[in-house]
Amino acid sequence: MIEIGLTGWGDHDDLYPAGTSAKQKLAWYARYFSVLEVDSSFYAILNEDTYRRWLAETPPGLSFILKAYQGMTGHARGKTPFGGPGEMFQAYLDSIRPVVESGRLKAIMFQFPPWFDCNPEHIRQLRAVRKWMGALPLALEFRNQSWFSRDTRERTLSFMREEGWIHIVCDEPQAGQGSVPTVLEPTDANLTLVRLHGRNESGWMQSGSPHWRELRNLYRYSREELLEWRDKLVELESKGTKEICMIFNNNSGGDAAANALQMMEILGLPVRELPPRQIDLFGEA
Repeated sequence: MIEIGLTGWGDHDDLYPAGTSAKQKLAWYARYFSVLEVDSSFYAILNEDTYRRWLAETPPGLSFILKAYQGMTGHARGKTPFGGPGEMFQAYLDSIRPVVESGRLKAIMFQFPPWFDCNPEHIRQLRAVRKWMGALPLALEFRNQSWFSRDTRERTLSFMREEGWIHIVCDEPQAGQGSVPTVLEPTDANLTLVRLHGRNESGWMQSGSPHWRELRNLYRYSREELLEWRDKLVELESKGTKEICMIFNNNSGGDAAANALQMMEILGLPVRELPPRQIDLFGEA
């Protein structure tokens, strides 16, 4: 089973008829995709009512991948409004309770920063996170090559299997220590996540640029590249994972939705036709 989805739902204008309000976009998103990665949960611990509203606005067939709050992955560098990690993790667990109880939680995604390298202290942190989060499905994405070096790759994968982490397989620029290779190995029998960030190497590297966030995921996959991923998905399936969720995160230039629908067509999945585009009468001939 393969499901395709996007990161967020607000920025994919191709999906929505002209004039669609921000409040209507989530329901429209659910017409095209059956899984959604929620990015806003990274920037703040949201109110339970926010999740209840999203659940009410979408059909039961839409499941959610919730991104862990930035304080839980070290991105906040300890600057959070909470008294300690226990209080922070409990607040997050309380906030997502409606999604968990609905049965529509696909996984909670822990994406660690580039400075989170493979060392004993960080391994202890991963074990602590696993205990704080209980039995919930947790997916793990690294942004440091040291986890998949020649000496650590197999030990990292074994650790993830033993600790109950779902592997997030990445497609991203190979741009030094702050990126990881595509490792086609599932670590959970039930689920593997695949995240496609694009292959814009120059944009990926410009972390100090004021426009870095606009450039980082500015990339459109070619049909040939998506066909390569079709074969990689087959390989992942053959290694014993029941379900794969592929998330397109190449959304800086509005390419994610088009690429995701193209991938669905390649895989033979049902694809809903996009709404007609509004004609610009004063545009170029």
